[in-house]
Amino acid sequence: MPRSFVGSAVALFFVLLPGMALAQEKYTLKATELQPPEQLKPAIRELLDSKAVQVFDGKGQPYCAIWFRKVVPSKAAEEQVKNGLTYRELPQTTVMGAIRFDKAAKDYRDQDVPAGVYTLRLAYQPQDGDHMGTAPYPEFCLLGSPDADTKPDLMEPKALHDMSAKTLGGNHPGVLLLFPNPPSEMEPKLTDQGMGHWVVRQSLKVEAAGKQATMGIGLAVVGKSASAE
Repeated sequence: MPRSFVGSAVALFFVLLPGMALAQEKYTLKATELQPPEQLKPAIRELLDSKAVQVFDGKGQPYCAIWFRKVVPSKAAEEQVKNGLTYRELPQTTVMGAIRFDKAAKDYRDQDVPAGVYTLRLAYQPQDGDHMGTAPYPEFCLLGSPDADTKPDLMEPKALHDMSAKTLGGNHPGVLLLFPNPPSEMEPKLTDQGMGHWVVRQSLKVEAAGKQATMGIGLAVVGKSASAE
């Protein structure tokens, strides 16, 4: 191959790199006063904050809005609170909030998520061979239909999985990956975690051992598992 051709090809490659980087979607965040959606049942709706976290796509169009729970209940002991709360100090299937997708989206498994309102409940990834290496962290929020998820009571994990799967009309729950988040980060922010992952981060108020505490949450609203590609 002529050297001139190779040199031109290499030069073209480096010229295209900046354009390739710019082509990647960049999301933005805004916290605003916004009442939780009317589609939610009153028993769920009254648990949620009146301040929403809104995420916008690269064109400035609304992508989703999230309402986190005002106070999350925990069974953590006082010593655990002192050491710092994690998702594991919350009962599985706890209502964490609600999300409204303003446009069709994808969950962490690359499943289609129609535009609409969904509840968010905490779930742990099953420890079996089918899920090995599918995610960097084992905690998720599962999507639930407001028509099916009517009470904030805890559920059996399998019942939650079944409800979430029916919500998306498939055999697997609708899942959004949870990233660890330092509780010191009180104000909402959106971080680019790389590999197409965009994570909403903020601190949540928690009631544990009869006292008020805080913990961080990092909800991936964009991004999918490498195993889903």
